[in-house]
Amino acid sequence: MLTDPKHWKIMLATDHAGFELKEKVKAALVQEGYTVEDFGAYAYDRDDDYPDFILPAAYAVSQSAQARGIIFGGSGQGEAMAANRVRGVRAVVYYDGPEQIIRLSRRHNDANVLSLGARFISFEKAWAMIRIWLREPFDGDRHERRIRKLDNRS
Repeated sequence: MLTDPKHWKIMLATDHAGFELKEKVKAALVQEGYTVEDFGAYAYDRDDDYPDFILPAAYAVSQSAQARGIIFGGSGQGEAMAANRVRGVRAVVYYDGPEQIIRLSRRHNDANVLSLGARFISFEKAWAMIRIWLREPFDGDRHERRIRKLDNRS
């Protein structure tokens, strides 16, 4: 398991509703030295469909233990549902609330995709939570058994 999150490749994806926030987060990640792969949307198009962008990013995360995903949508709910259809992806939704939600998503669930509800969170709050999420370790122990059960489902 990598302990330095800057070794991870960060996969980004969004639909139109999260486009502006994704672009700001991408710039901040690059500035911090992360390797970023952007799966789109690459321009604002109110008629686009989130699965077209989210699913390729989720597959990329599922293929590498060194990858994490940050996905965006209006609420982040549909995007997380799409990502969670990919075996090995454990997407969680955050759109404000206690910091402990972010910490527990990593410590107990080993979340590898963070889905942000762009209509409910500022860039400043999103960026603060992303920084915590990327650095928070997985506790392992009894939680590993649960993760194996999720990842090995048929």
